[in-house]
Amino acid sequence: MIHIRKSGRDDASGLAAIWRDSVLATHDFLSRDDFIEIEKLVCEQYLPKAEIWIAVEDGRPVGFMGMTESHIDSLFIAPDQHGKGIGRQMIAHARALAGILTVDVNEQNVQAVRFYRHMGFVETGRSPTDDQGRPYPLVHMRLGEQRPTDD
Repeated sequence: MIHIRKSGRDDASGLAAIWRDSVLATHDFLSRDDFIEIEKLVCEQYLPKAEIWIAVEDGRPVGFMGMTESHIDSLFIAPDQHGKGIGRQMIAHARALAGILTVDVNEQNVQAVRFYRHMGFVETGRSPTDDQGRPYPLVHMRLGEQRPTDD
């Protein structure tokens, strides 16, 4: 069973490992130099300062999500945990906290784009580069009010 909680001081190394493993499994478009630079930013600046929600199973972190208000800044699930509904639970948690959600997804991360579309996010725009100006296009997406379904 998955439990979602806020991160604490002792979580940084476990979250960094999840980030690293997940990016290596899904971001084959990153250059080695960019990976090293981004990893340093994530480990030294992002993880210690961001509001992070952790998915925990049997006392072990299996995924995490960072948020700024209603924007999902990051969502990473350990590769050996993909397909188990953890991402869906994290989105439901974010939805309960913030209602309408936004996210920016690397266009080249086809799995992530597909996941967010499956979750009901729709594309609202595109940027030709990432936030640091690197040549990794971003798809801007939004999850708004959902209509009731008959299923």
